[in-house]
Amino acid sequence: MLEGEISEHCFDLIFAFDEIVALGYRENVNLAQIRTFTEMDSHEEKVFRAVRETQEREANAEMRRKAKELQQARRDAERAGKKAPGFGGFGSSGMSGISPATIITDSIMEPEKPKMAPAPLRPSGPSKALKLGAKGKEVDNFVDKLKSEGENIIIPSAGKKASEASKVLQPPVNTESVHLKIEEKIVLTCGRDGGLQNMEILGMITLRVSDDKNGRIRLHINNNDKKGVQLQTHPNVDKKLFTAESLIGLKNPEKSFPVNNDVGVLKWRLQSTDESLIPLTINCWPSESGNNCDVNIEYELQDESLELNDVIVNIPVPSGVGAPVIGDIDGEYRHDSRKNILEWCLPVIDENNKSGSLEFSIAGKPNDFFPVNVSFVSRRNYSDIQVAKVTHVEGDSPVKYSIETSFVVDKYEIL
Repeated sequence: MLEGEISEHCFDLIFAFDEIVALGYRENVNLAQIRTFTEMDSHEEKVFRAVRETQEREANAEMRRKAKELQQARRDAERAGKKAPGFGGFGSSGMSGISPATIITDSIMEPEKPKMAPAPLRPSGPSKALKLGAKGKEVDNFVDKLKSEGENIIIPSAGKKASEASKVLQPPVNTESVHLKIEEKIVLTCGRDGGLQNMEILGMITLRVSDDKNGRIRLHINNNDKKGVQLQTHPNVDKKLFTAESLIGLKNPEKSFPVNNDVGVLKWRLQSTDESLIPLTINCWPSESGNNCDVNIEYELQDESLELNDVIVNIPVPSGVGAPVIGDIDGEYRHDSRKNILEWCLPVIDENNKSGSLEFSIAGKPNDFFPVNVSFVSRRNYSDIQVAKVTHVEGDSPVKYSIETSFVVDKYEIL
């Protein structure tokens, strides 16, 4: 391995060596365990990245719209024989050859993001575990073994990593003194030939009060669920009040909700094998054709009230046979030759884009393309349980509040 390659891939090598050597002594691990440890994925990180990328796309779209408005204002001003507002003074700065609209557009438009997002880097702190000493031969043997098994440790260039690192922080959520989170997650397993083996939806409303003046409040719930979820209130919540009036309040109305603590006030659960309740169906049809296998995979949104963002369908592909040949495709794709995964990427699936397909061909057998895994994030919840308003216990006056809603995947697998 050349010095330049070692420098470029130093983090991957450090992470791998860190699994082998601890405090100067070799750990009792095999290659399969090392690969598992170094390739572990974080579901929370995927959700974070998906939400962040959606917000970035929305911000870019808004900036493009503003740029068009500024260009139109300039044209209207020129037609009227006037100067476009807000653009004076550029001529004296040596920029008379550049139109004002061009200047504004260049200043607010961000370069389009690369389609191939780099793999998340595992955070690392100071460590004394890498005391290799005389074990250099074992390290070389490890690297040679990786190469002999066809491992590809090439990662995106340093420039891409730097650009991604500059966008790590998510814009803060504007929260009021009463903040609510409506969170749902889904666990689903389907058979490749149809049939829902199991689907479970788990949801919760979490309340956080940051001002003790708003501690004595009640939440007005709109339960529009028609799927049959089972609801359960917190033990300190007045169940009779909730059953009779769909209000969440404490049993003792003289008490306040705890301040600066996240309190789960209502949770629900749905477990079913009814195929009509599947939010997004995935059908994968591999068929052998000589030495190759033609694969047709399609999706369909059954619950049209949902809007799914950053949908990724992960399809395993055989190793050592090259990249798949893509035919018709809705959306985009990425081929990860290291993990032997074909990622089908769809930015949005909603009622206007509720079905689509992907066709590709590659050497292999039908069983090579399962299990198929799906991930997505949505700002609309599945069970349609909402908070209508928040009021004070005394006087029933309204309380200003903020709310976050998320529907994410814990497991979504077609076996």
